[in-house]
Amino acid sequence: MIPASFDYVKASSADEAISLISEHGDEAKLLAGGHSLIPMMKLRLAVPSVLVDIAGVRDLSHVEDRGDHIAIGALAKHRSIETSDLLIAQCPMLAHVASKVGDPQVRHRGTIGGSLAHSDPASDLPAAVLALGGSLIVQGPNGQREIAATDFFTGYFESALAEDEMLTEVKVPKSPGTNWNYQKFNRRAQDWAIVGVAAAQVDGAMQVSLVNMGSTPLRATAVETALASGASAAEAADEAANGTEAPTDLNASPEYRAHLARVLTKRALEASGVE
Repeated sequence: MIPASFDYVKASSADEAISLISEHGDEAKLLAGGHSLIPMMKLRLAVPSVLVDIAGVRDLSHVEDRGDHIAIGALAKHRSIETSDLLIAQCPMLAHVASKVGDPQVRHRGTIGGSLAHSDPASDLPAAVLALGGSLIVQGPNGQREIAATDFFTGYFESALAEDEMLTEVKVPKSPGTNWNYQKFNRRAQDWAIVGVAAAQVDGAMQVSLVNMGSTPLRATAVETALASGASAAEAADEAANGTEAPTDLNASPEYRAHLARVLTKRALEASGVE
């Protein structure tokens, strides 16, 4: 399908982009890599009257060491995250998960900010940031605010971003030498996950998040509670689907997704050193 007609504006800075989306309100959408927004526009699931292109905002593509955490600009490409020496050394799970996003064409164009702001429950990187205990920096006309990843995803393709705000940076704690694992079940390598599981050791505790097991990317709180109570990997994994509302589609039923969540969680925990 062909998207509905729209006006196109190219922003040269984050401030200019924020000014433009503030001016046009919910009629405007930010365009970065376009791999999430353009398909929705073609299906008329998104019908913006104004597209604000932020791909040329150069100061939002950084991957920087900030002491106790890594700061990643919202326009950092998946490929730059996948190959970042800093992330490979200090936060290897994020680099690994970025390598599982789509195919090389997608990873050379798609951005981490677009992936997170899109709030797709089937997306890989939101689950990784959730499991790592990351947070997101958003900027609007009234300045910046920091939102914990656990509070950012609010509904199906919905987030805590206000209409006049844009995501500018992602913060993830350093985790060199800690245990982690990412499991993704899909039909083809470049497909969305039918179910995915991210497990990461944060401050001595294992944090687990699920892909495509609800209307948002979500933490597997029942699994984490079981682990904190001394459960084995197998026992904790049995709780993986508790509290979730797995979707149904052509790929899987809710029951099959629940089964996959249990199997993949067990694999992720055991690969992360949980017995």
